[in-house]
Amino acid sequence: MTESQFHWQPQPRAQAVVHEVVDHLLSRCPRAAELARRMRQETATRFIDWIDSIEVPAREDWESRLGEAGFARSELVGSTRVLIHEGGVFPSFVVSDTTVHRVFIKVESVADFMAAWMISNDHVIEGEPFAAMRRAPVFHGDGADLWVIERHGSRSIVVPQPQPEHSLQMVRQYESLRRRERDWPEDERGFERVSLLVDATIADLGVDMACDIFFAAEREYWARRNRAARLQKGRQDALGLGWANHDHHTFRSSRPHFRKLIALFERLGMEPRERFYAGAEAGWGAQVLEQPACGIVVFADVDLSPEEVAGDFAHEPLGERLELGTVGLWCGLHGESILQAGMHHLECQFDHDALRDQLQAAGVNTMSPFTNLPYLRQAFSEGERWKVSDHRINRLLQRGQITAMQANQFRMTGAIGSHLENLERNDGYKGFNQHGVSDIISRTDPRRESESSELLGA
Repeated sequence: MTESQFHWQPQPRAQAVVHEVVDHLLSRCPRAAELARRMRQETATRFIDWIDSIEVPAREDWESRLGEAGFARSELVGSTRVLIHEGGVFPSFVVSDTTVHRVFIKVESVADFMAAWMISNDHVIEGEPFAAMRRAPVFHGDGADLWVIERHGSRSIVVPQPQPEHSLQMVRQYESLRRRERDWPEDERGFERVSLLVDATIADLGVDMACDIFFAAEREYWARRNRAARLQKGRQDALGLGWANHDHHTFRSSRPHFRKLIALFERLGMEPRERFYAGAEAGWGAQVLEQPACGIVVFADVDLSPEEVAGDFAHEPLGERLELGTVGLWCGLHGESILQAGMHHLECQFDHDALRDQLQAAGVNTMSPFTNLPYLRQAFSEGERWKVSDHRINRLLQRGQITAMQANQFRMTGAIGSHLENLERNDGYKGFNQHGVSDIISRTDPRRESESSELLGA
């Protein structure tokens, strides 16, 4: 797709079809309705946002109805047809000779879900542990059943054959990615090391599964450094869900290393989508990338000048600049996202108001929304404050990139490092709000805190 094709629009007709099937399931399967209620009350998430795929009977003429709503056939497996909607965030539809409606919700681990809900061994899990896909029926209703599905870099509807050695390789490579050293004397060595690890993982597992476990390791590292993340992950784990509701992962990069970061993501099968530029006053831009098999989306942020926007800034060299924008200063204080710092934030799909209220009740406040549209709502949790090393502060001070007052402030109070992002999408809207993103970038610039302190005489 070209840049002009990433002009996302709400898709209410497609959303209405999904709601119809969900309403059918929840009215006919009491345990599924209980799960939906607990999702909202205990995790501030919506059942509809967890759906991976929906299987419906061919005899009910679903294919023509789905076609009218914008779904198109993407795969044919025997007499079974798979339809997807390229214009929005929607589950795929499987049209088969089934006699019941089946809704599959995505979870990080089928076994974790079944353990959380005390579902016995009578419910057989299809697929081996650590396979590219495994699934299991969990709740049965009157003509409507709920299944859970776990994916690792596969969109297939066919359960893979057992591959014990492949599963063992996955565990080994995942451990390697989780344990990788991140703090290097020179960033160049860190990039070399992570590149070697990614290449080894791809060689053993293939691109798609390598991508899946790479970002699982990144989410884990980020959550260890963010209290809101740990709180919310615990709530979702209590229902056996994990982070399967992730929407996108945001990485920040210095200008000299941005091309290397994009190249690393592209080796993991990620494809460039739309680009963002926050305006000359913000001095910042981003490349969005998506991995089609994994459903992983990345927002990659970097300092930019107006004249660089017209070019392909994701693949052309960006020289180092003395003046730092918000992103460059964050990297100067904390390190590269792909190395020492970890992600700036993970954005997951929630019931926006419910998450705000539930986190506040647990002692975590939410910043004012930077997007508040009918089809897209976004807000950051309060920032996680990290200690900044004297080495980094002194280097920025010596280069004239921060003032003495700012250096003193960073030594005393640290600087905001990461957030959990509260996102609600409606009508399948797949895009982002450029104006809103520009606003939150400006509001989270570390210099704003030190300037406020200076005005207050701190």
